[in-house]
Amino acid sequence: MSEIIDKNMVMRCVAYQKGMGIGDVTIEDISDVLLKEDTFIWLGLREADTEILRKIQQEFGLHELAIEDACAAHQRPKIEEYGDSLFIVLHTAELADKNVEFGETHIFMGPRFLVTVRHGASQSLSKVRERCQAMPHQLSKGPGFALYSIMDFIVDNYMVAIAGLQDRFDVLESAIFQYRPSRQTMEDLYELKRELLLLEGAINPVIDICNELMRFHGGLIHKDVRVYFRDIADHIKRVDQAIHGMREMLLAAMQVHLTFETVRQNEVVKRLAGWGAILAIPTMVFSWYGMNFRHMPELDWPYSYPLVVGGVALCSLALYLRLKRAGWL
Repeated sequence: MSEIIDKNMVMRCVAYQKGMGIGDVTIEDISDVLLKEDTFIWLGLREADTEILRKIQQEFGLHELAIEDACAAHQRPKIEEYGDSLFIVLHTAELADKNVEFGETHIFMGPRFLVTVRHGASQSLSKVRERCQAMPHQLSKGPGFALYSIMDFIVDNYMVAIAGLQDRFDVLESAIFQYRPSRQTMEDLYELKRELLLLEGAINPVIDICNELMRFHGGLIHKDVRVYFRDIADHIKRVDQAIHGMREMLLAAMQVHLTFETVRQNEVVKRLAGWGAILAIPTMVFSWYGMNFRHMPELDWPYSYPLVVGGVALCSLALYLRLKRAGWL
């Protein structure tokens, strides 16, 4: 089995005893290390394939349905209990070139292990591991504190994503009020709204996950660690409020954009109508000369042509000035 495991998928696998790291562990040795008392293993995987997940299932005794979900990816955020272990799915958000890219982090947690499987856009959890290792008194309470640290890291990235979306919205809002509305501006507003809805869909289930971790699974989450999940729930509520406020502003900006576009179109119609009214005067006068009349006395008068042209010009000029004062031209 070891020959088919892609080592590039294994970010790190470390054993901890009483909160202190006792060394890296190979996947093949996991079951042997778990025989030691007061020891748990924290394994990090990236884009894990079916083969390595099946090996993980054997080493940790994971449920086949949880492994099937982890293989498929594209799961909704959720928490599921399988015997004495939990399977948690969280959506991650990462700011890349002012756009928000989404990924998934699947977490298997038991009394003596924590396994993370990252899919898509997600930042490395190495800093989370370093932070936990700096607090051995917390890590000694089991994998529950490591789970909290991972969730807290993911939620903090939600705040970064919100800040990036807010910066993009501020630019679009300035474009609406300072420049002419454009189709590109409206497309950017809709794209921003789409990313906002995806982010909202990612965070909403996290509150339920935190509530369940605070109230249940006492055999997996140490009682002193449960209060930390309440802090994550508070962060999620702040993110949700920020999303709600931005969504209201986004809808208002779309309405303002459409209003400005309607006003601009009305201005164009007014100008066309004004020039149409001016052109109606010579059109009406000169159409007389196109009629097949036998007797038109002014045709024989030598001053008729300059008088007609001058009259048309004066009437057109008078109408032009009148429309100009009215703001139609």
